[in-house]
Amino acid sequence: MAEKDTKAAAKTSEAVVEKPKAKKSKGKRKSVPEGNFYVHAGYNNTLVSIAEPNGNVIAWSSSGSCGFKGARKATPYAAQVAAETACEKAKAYGLERVHVFVNGGGPGREQSLRGIVNGGVTIESITDTTGIPHNGCRKPRHRRV
Repeated sequence: MAEKDTKAAAKTSEAVVEKPKAKKSKGKRKSVPEGNFYVHAGYNNTLVSIAEPNGNVIAWSSSGSCGFKGARKATPYAAQVAAETACEKAKAYGLERVHVFVNGGGPGREQSLRGIVNGGVTIESITDTTGIPHNGCRKPRHRRV
């Protein structure tokens, strides 16, 4: 009877013990020589992201993630640093040329373009995608005296 218990315990322990799974290798990174560079220049922060031509984001950065806090996030220098940081991250994918899409009216619009050039990436085209109101806000009512 003791033999049966030990055999049963041995079988269950064998079933429970599994071989450690081999770690999946991430493999070779995809080469993306040309991509899209999106800049969202807000009044409080500047967000930049670099995507493949089909839209998959490969790198991103912002003024806040680069260590700037408070009012310093809304400076042109912070936008330049954010653009340079995103370019450095995208260099691992072999990025060489970008099409830039700028959105918003914040202080980091032009300076982020200089950050792209300083990051060692060639700018192919620049497109402004800032929204424009077609009819605007409703006018204030007429003042009655």
